[in-house]
Amino acid sequence: MITAIVLIDCATDSIPEVAEALAALPGVSEVYSVAGHVDLIAVVRVREFEQIAEVIAGRISKTEGVIGTESHIAFRAYSQHDLEEAFAIGLPDTD
Repeated sequence: MITAIVLIDCATDSIPEVAEALAALPGVSEVYSVAGHVDLIAVVRVREFEQIAEVIAGRISKTEGVIGTESHIAFRAYSQHDLEEAFAIGLPDTD
C-alpha cells in the first residue's frame, strides 16, 4: 500500500463542501480540516505508485474549490495501530 499525505488549500467559504467531495473520491481514505497554513489534509492510499498521480493530479486538484496542493509520499510507517486490520474488515469496536 502506498500512502500520500496531501496538504490542500481551498476556497475559505467552501471548506466543508470541498472536504466532503474529496472524502468521496476513490483513493482518498481520510480528509481532515486543520488549523495552520493549509485548510485540509487528505490521506491517499493506493496499491500502485502510478495511481498517486491519478488521484492527486487527476481528482483532488481538479475538485471545485481546491486552490492548490502539496503532496508528501510516505516511505515507511512507524506506528501501525493495526491499520491492516482496520482496512481489511473495518475498525474494531472500542467498547
